[in-house]
Amino acid sequence: MRGDEPQESQMSAKDPRYQGDTGAEKAEVTSQDFYEYTQGVCEHGEVRLGVPLPLGAHQRGDGVNFALFSRHATRVRLELFDHPEDQAPTKTIALDPAHHRTGDVWHAWIKGVQPGQLYGYQVEGPYEPEKGHRFNPNKLLVDPLAPALTGMDNWDFGPARGYDPSSSRADLSYSELDDTGTMPKSIFTQEHFDWEGDQPLRHAASDTVIYEVHVRGFTIHESSGVDCPGTYRGLVEKLPYLKELGVTAVELMPVQEFNECAMVRVNPLTGERLRNYWGYDPVTFFAPKASYAYSGGLGQQKLEFKEMVKAFHEAGIEVILDVVFNHTAEGNELGPTLSFRGLDNDIYYILAEDKRFYRDFTGTGHTFDANHPVVRDLILAALRHWVVEMHVDGFRFDLASVLGRDEQGDLLPNAPLLERIAEDPILREARIIAEAWDAGGAYQVGSFSEHRWAEWNGRYRDDVRRFWRGDAGMVGLFASRICGSSDIYQGSGKGPESSINLVTCHDGFTLNDLVSYAHKHNEANGENNRDGADENYSCNHGAEGETEDPEIEAVRKRQIKNFFLTLLVSRGVPMLLGGDEFRRTQGGNNNAYCQDNETSWCDWTILKRHQEIYRFVRGMIAFRRNHPVLSSEEFYTEADIRWFGPEGTYPNWSDLEERQVACLILGHGEQDLLLLFNAGAEAVTFALPVPPKAGRWHLAVDTFGSFPQDLLEDGQELDLEDQRAYRAGPQSSVILINLPSRAEKGDGSDENT
Repeated sequence: MRGDEPQESQMSAKDPRYQGDTGAEKAEVTSQDFYEYTQGVCEHGEVRLGVPLPLGAHQRGDGVNFALFSRHATRVRLELFDHPEDQAPTKTIALDPAHHRTGDVWHAWIKGVQPGQLYGYQVEGPYEPEKGHRFNPNKLLVDPLAPALTGMDNWDFGPARGYDPSSSRADLSYSELDDTGTMPKSIFTQEHFDWEGDQPLRHAASDTVIYEVHVRGFTIHESSGVDCPGTYRGLVEKLPYLKELGVTAVELMPVQEFNECAMVRVNPLTGERLRNYWGYDPVTFFAPKASYAYSGGLGQQKLEFKEMVKAFHEAGIEVILDVVFNHTAEGNELGPTLSFRGLDNDIYYILAEDKRFYRDFTGTGHTFDANHPVVRDLILAALRHWVVEMHVDGFRFDLASVLGRDEQGDLLPNAPLLERIAEDPILREARIIAEAWDAGGAYQVGSFSEHRWAEWNGRYRDDVRRFWRGDAGMVGLFASRICGSSDIYQGSGKGPESSINLVTCHDGFTLNDLVSYAHKHNEANGENNRDGADENYSCNHGAEGETEDPEIEAVRKRQIKNFFLTLLVSRGVPMLLGGDEFRRTQGGNNNAYCQDNETSWCDWTILKRHQEIYRFVRGMIAFRRNHPVLSSEEFYTEADIRWFGPEGTYPNWSDLEERQVACLILGHGEQDLLLLFNAGAEAVTFALPVPPKAGRWHLAVDTFGSFPQDLLEDGQELDLEDQRAYRAGPQSSVILINLPSRAEKGDGSDENT
C-alpha cells in the first residue's frame, strides 16, 4: 500500500465519499452527504468551545462567539440577561480554563443568540492590590468591546455599588456586594445598516472649518425648536443652521458611553446634584452614548448615530469624534470596578511603585497604559470600529501626550501607538488631531509626533488672546500665528495644516465670557472655585459679567469680531466653539464639565439678540472660502506676504509697546489682501501701500464699523476715496481688497465710504 493512501479505518463505508475497497474511485458527493459527514466529526451542543478572535461578541453561523482577554483570571463566567434591571442572569456559561481558553483569551460559542442579547462577565482571580491585581467576582463587568450598553439611565455610584468616595480606605474597589441588578449590560448588536453608498468626505485641510459641539447641549434647551432635543436626531435637525453658517466639520464632544450620574457633589448655590456633562470618563470605547438616542438605548443608539453621520455627510459636513483613551470611568484606587480593573488591572493601567496606587498623568487619579501591546491593540480596534462600522471621519485625542508614555510613565521619543495610528491602513485617511499635552507636565505642541498628526495649537489660543488684550510684546507672535505658526511646525517638516487654530473650546471661557470676565466664576462646581484655569488672558473691558453700559458692550462686540476675523484669516485649520457665533455665555464658568443645565446649554433665543455677530461669523467663513490664499497648506514666503507698521515701514518686532501691525498678502492670480490690526485703545492711521498691480483698495471688513458696514458682502466692497491712508478705530481689524474701481467696471458706483 502506498504511504499516501488512507488506512482502512479512515475510509470505511461510513465515509460517503468512497465506495468499495481501497482502490475504489470517489463517488459524487451531495450536500446531504456533506451534512451527514460533518455531523459525525463536528462539535455539537448549545455551548461550544468557540474561537479566541476577534475579541468581543460576533455572529458566527447560527450563534455568537464571545471572546474576552484576561491574562491573570482563574475563572470566567459569561452571563446572559433578558432585561437591563435583571438581578440574576437567565443563563450562565462557565468557561472551563482547560477548554475555553487560548493563551490569554477566554471564549465560547453560544447557539441561537439573537441581536439585542444582553450580557456581562463575572471574572475570578487574585485580589492582591500590592501586586496590582483587583479581581472581584461580585462585580458584573462590561465587555471592553461592547458595541452598545443598556441600563445607563440613572446609573449611580452610590453605596449599593460599594462605592463611598468619602472613605479613606485605599482598596475600597473590592466589595462583597453583588451589583448585577444595578450594573449596565453589554448588548450584542448585528444590524445591516443601509449606508446608501455613503463614503468619507475627505475635505482638504485648506477647505476645513471645524465646529466643536456637545450633542446634548446643542439642542436640549426648549428654545432649540427641534422635535428630538438633546439627541443625535436633534443635531441632524440643526443641519440647515450649520450649513448656512458654513462649517465643514463638526467635532463632537465625547460620545463614547459614560456615566452622567457618576458625580456625588452638589451645587453649593442650589443644592442640586452635579452631573458628568462633558463625558470625559468613558466606560467603554466602542459604544455610542445611549441617552443621546431618541428612540431608546437597547441598541438603537448605534442606528441613530449612523443615521446622524449619514445625514451630515449628505450635507457635506464631516463628523470628528473627541475620544478619550488616556483614562476611564474607574478612577483611582477608591473608584468602582466596571470593566478593565476587574479584567486585568495591572495590564490596563499604569501603576505606581506601590502597586496599590496609580500614576496620574491625567488629573483623574489614574492613567490608561496605552503603550502596553494588548492595550494598543484595543485602542486601534476601537478607532477602526468607529471608522469602518460608524463611518466617522476622524478623531481628536484628549490629553494625547498620555498616549506617548511608556509603562513607567516616561515620554517615548517615537511612541509606537502614535505611529501605528498614523500609519494604520484602515485609519490612513482619517483625521487625527492631538491635544498635545497632559496633566503630567508634558506640553508637545509642535513636537508631538513626526507623523501626520495635527494638533490643537494652544500657543495660537494664548498669543491671539494676549495680543487683543493689549499685552506688551505680542506683535511678532501674533504675526506668526496669522501665518500658520511656522515657528512651531516648520522645524518638524510640517505645514500649517498641522495647526488646529482655536481661540476658545469647551475647556475654558466661551468667547463672550472671554471679553466679559477678568476672572473665572466656578463656584457652582462645588470645588470652591479652585478648578479651571486661573490664567485665561481675558478682559472684562470695564465691568465683570453682564452689563447694560453701551460703551462696554461696543468694545466687547468689537473684540468678538476681532477674534473671529483673526481666526478665519489665519493659515491652519480654524475651529469654532459651538454657540460663540451668537455669544453663548456660561456666566464666567470656565470649567462647566459638571453643569448639565442652562449654564452649558445653547439658548437659541440669544441668536435672535445677536444676529449681528452671527452674520459677521457667517460672512467671515464665506470670506475665507472665497479667498483661498488665506487657507493654503503652505507657509508664506517673502514673495507672498509683506509686514509693516502704521507708518508703512517694516515692523520693529522687538518693540514691547507696539500694538499695531499690518500685512499685504499677494494673491498671485487671486485678489491681493491688506490686513490692518490695531490692538491699542486709540485709533491709528495706517499708511497704505500702492496696490501691487492695477486696481484700488476696497473696504471689505472693518470691525469698528457699524452694522452692516462691519462686513460687506462679496461684490459690495466700498472703493476707498483715500488710497494712501486708512484710520483704524481702537481695538479693531480691517480687511482691504485690491479690486478694479467701480468706474472701471462701468457700474457707476460711488468711490467713497
